[in-house]
Amino acid sequence: MTTPSALPVAQLYQSCDPEKLPFLTTADLADLGEMIGQMRAMDAVRFGAGIRHEGYNIFALGPSGLGKRTMVHQFLEKKASSEPGPDDWCYVNNFAQPHMPRALRLPAGRGTALRAQMDQLIDYLESAIPALFESDEYRDKIGAIQDEFSKRQEQALGELEKQAHQQETVLLRTPGGFAFAPTRFHEIMPPDEYDKLPEKERKQIEEKIAGLQEQLEKILRRLPQWHKERTEHIKQLNRDTILSAVEHAMNEVRMAFSDLPQVLSYLDVVQMDVIEHADDFRKQEEQVAPGIAVLTAHEDFRRYEVNVLVSNGKHSGAPIVSEDNPTYSNLVGRVEHMSQLGALVTDFTLIKAGALHRANGGYLLLDVRKVLMQPFAWEGLKRTLKSREIYIESLGQAYSLISTVSLEPEPIPLNAKIVLFGDRMFYYLLQEYDPEFGELFKVAADFEERIERNPDNHLLYARMIATLVRQESLLPFDRGAVARVIEHGARMASDSERLSTHMGSVKDLLREADYWAREEGRNVVKAVDVQHSIDTQIRRQDRLRDRLHEEILRDTLMISTDGAVAGQVNGLTVLELGGFAFGQPIRITATARLGEGELMNIEREVKLSGAIHSKGVLILSSFLASRYAKNQPMALSASLVFEQSYGMVEGDSASMAELCALLSRLADVPVRQSLAMTGSVNQFGQAQAIGGVNEKIEGFFDICAARGLNGEHGVLIPAANIKHLMLRRDVVNAVNTGKFQIYAYEDVDQAISLLTGVEAGVARDGRYPEGSVNYKVAMRVAELAELMKAFSKHEGSRSKDGKDAG
Repeated sequence: MTTPSALPVAQLYQSCDPEKLPFLTTADLADLGEMIGQMRAMDAVRFGAGIRHEGYNIFALGPSGLGKRTMVHQFLEKKASSEPGPDDWCYVNNFAQPHMPRALRLPAGRGTALRAQMDQLIDYLESAIPALFESDEYRDKIGAIQDEFSKRQEQALGELEKQAHQQETVLLRTPGGFAFAPTRFHEIMPPDEYDKLPEKERKQIEEKIAGLQEQLEKILRRLPQWHKERTEHIKQLNRDTILSAVEHAMNEVRMAFSDLPQVLSYLDVVQMDVIEHADDFRKQEEQVAPGIAVLTAHEDFRRYEVNVLVSNGKHSGAPIVSEDNPTYSNLVGRVEHMSQLGALVTDFTLIKAGALHRANGGYLLLDVRKVLMQPFAWEGLKRTLKSREIYIESLGQAYSLISTVSLEPEPIPLNAKIVLFGDRMFYYLLQEYDPEFGELFKVAADFEERIERNPDNHLLYARMIATLVRQESLLPFDRGAVARVIEHGARMASDSERLSTHMGSVKDLLREADYWAREEGRNVVKAVDVQHSIDTQIRRQDRLRDRLHEEILRDTLMISTDGAVAGQVNGLTVLELGGFAFGQPIRITATARLGEGELMNIEREVKLSGAIHSKGVLILSSFLASRYAKNQPMALSASLVFEQSYGMVEGDSASMAELCALLSRLADVPVRQSLAMTGSVNQFGQAQAIGGVNEKIEGFFDICAARGLNGEHGVLIPAANIKHLMLRRDVVNAVNTGKFQIYAYEDVDQAISLLTGVEAGVARDGRYPEGSVNYKVAMRVAELAELMKAFSKHEGSRSKDGKDAG
């Protein structure tokens, strides 16, 4: 086994040569039509937007900042521009059931025209109908009807009076009604004279009056019928009078909408209602009472208005709607109320559209996190998608929280594509726990976070930078600045062979570089401005890192960077706070003694160890037993701990360091404290890649540099992490001058050899070379096993002697 050498500088940082970029500044580059590296996701969006079957809505998943919404919106804008515009939707009064307004569907722009026509119609009728009723012609007709029925009454009473006169009786009209009185010589007979008449004559007169009275009663019984007939004649006259005005005005509206049977049917109902409620148009005066709101006759005409819920006449193509506050009401619409005489009232004119109405016939873009955070919004959205109809219903009404009378508008058919944006966590959680989600969102558009790094993609990345520069109205970037942005893109991707597609971070870097270039009075952004932006971004967030490093340098946190100690290794951790990640060395120590094979993870014992960290410790325990105790008991007790760690420890990236600390303790071979290491170990002792390798190396480098680099300092990383190296310039320069080293190891043997300076040793015929680390560990394990065997015999003998003595 050979001990690996330090990595050359070329493997620590993959630079981008500006001379290989075929332009001088981004002003020379054409715009990039589509963001690079998102072909899979955009193919899914293209498919989801094109297929028109039910349930094929789109979920665009990926972390925020990738530009998902921008890319999807740009694609949909191109697609929607060639699609037919959706129809208008209006709500009108349902005269038969006012609490259930009717929905009218009209071609784009015709809804607004219908509303204007109806407003003009009502304004006309308000003035035309009272004028008709005040005309001389109408008064003459009313007078004729009144005269006709008055003559009929007078004629009947006149004939009765004539008949009474022939029978020497007169019909008297008194304030209390009608009465008959006997006459003599055409004069009413006084009561005293009537009393002096003979009984027989009085009886004859009474019989005559009784007969006349009977005829009078017949006439009086006919009077209500005559009044009713007169009223009906007047009503019919009013209808005919109004019809002459209304029908003429309505015909003009009918001609404008003669191609829409649904509108014509509605106009017929309006005409009938106007005629039935003609008196509303004849009331001209407002009733005013102290302390009471003024109710005008015009308010009665709200029932003839047209509530244009959605009008699409001003825009061509299918609508694209983004709802940033997707509450239940903002999605499905709402019915508003207004205060009137101390009470809340509503009608169909107060129905307001939701985002689903505005996006009907097009596309609705929503943030899934915001939808899920709003009460009932997710359930309301799913219900609408399943029924394919938009029901406007208040939450209080839906959940029986209120008992007031409300409206039940006719539902509107839904024909829209829903595009949800969110992190992958939301997508997988919804897939797992919401059985309806997979039926409603069948298209997943998974956006890439990074792309392959090669010369072709370098040029595409440069074009993307040029596009963003023009979109943000920034200064042009020269090719040196572009090359530095590309290199930083690899650093953001934590991979020298990949580039980050996190457009939010790239935009921020470009904006800040533009700022610093302008501060320096430059017309072109240079690499130094990009580097200044990177440095200031870190500077704004590195207070905690500086405080922790300060405590290490003051020896409050004990980290040794020189000397050698057995059972003690400098491990490396990464802390990430507020989007800023930095490395910090931490001391890992191990102890070993005679025992029964248990390996104590102190972090786990005090519940400060995460599941993955505990798994790593168990794996290294398995490795120890399989390598050094195949045919004998593992008669040791060992403990591992992260010194001065007072929070949770998670991840297995320190498991190799823990193993090396334990091997150092068992072999009693000191570990060089000028080195730190990171890496995960498997059951065969092989090194596995870990995350945050750049930050970990830089964290230890900063401590060593602050104390003074002496050429002995360095970091051990798994060989699988070489491709992830994109280290800071100062680290690369220190390696180049021989003041700092980066070692890549493949297994625990190489790691322990580097840490101790002693060969690990390769077993031959089941034995390790004498003096090697593995030999010393094996000897110590065998020694502990013999001690355990002897101890067990001694304990057994003492137990037997005690029993015999008893």
